[in-house]
Amino acid sequence: MGKIIVQVEITNALAPANKIKCNSLVDTGTSGLILPKAWKDKLGDLPACRLVEMETADQRVVSGEVCGPVKIQIDGFEPIFNEVIFLDINGSEKSYEPLLGYIILEQSRAAVDLEKHRLVEVKYFDLKNLKKFGD
Repeated sequence: MGKIIVQVEITNALAPANKIKCNSLVDTGTSGLILPKAWKDKLGDLPACRLVEMETADQRVVSGEVCGPVKIQIDGFEPIFNEVIFLDINGSEKSYEPLLGYIILEQSRAAVDLEKHRLVEVKYFDLKNLKKFGD
C-alpha cells in the first residue's frame, strides 16, 4: 500500500496572520487533523480548546488538545473551517508527520484514489440516506 502525502495550510480563523503550511499523511483511520503540540504557538491564541483522550493504532490511550476555530485548506481543494488536534509527539521537528483524517477529507470533498495514490474531488456531498421530510 502506498502513502498519500498532501500539502495543507492551517490558519487561525480569528487571526489570519498565524498559519502553518505542512505536508500531511492521509490517514483514513484518523478522524481529524493531528498536529504536533510543539506547533500550537504558531497558530496564536485559539479560544476554543478542550482535552480529549484518543486511542492509537497500538491501543494506547493518549491525551490531545482539540483547538479552534481554524481554516484548513488541502492543496487543490476548497477551504473548510474546523478544529485541529494537538498531540505530544516525540522526536525532532523534522520527523513530525501530521495526520489528515476522514472528517477533514469528507468536509473538503476529497476522496482517496487507492489505485493512483492521490486525493480526488468528490463532486457532490452524499445525501443518499436522507429521507424525505415528513416520512
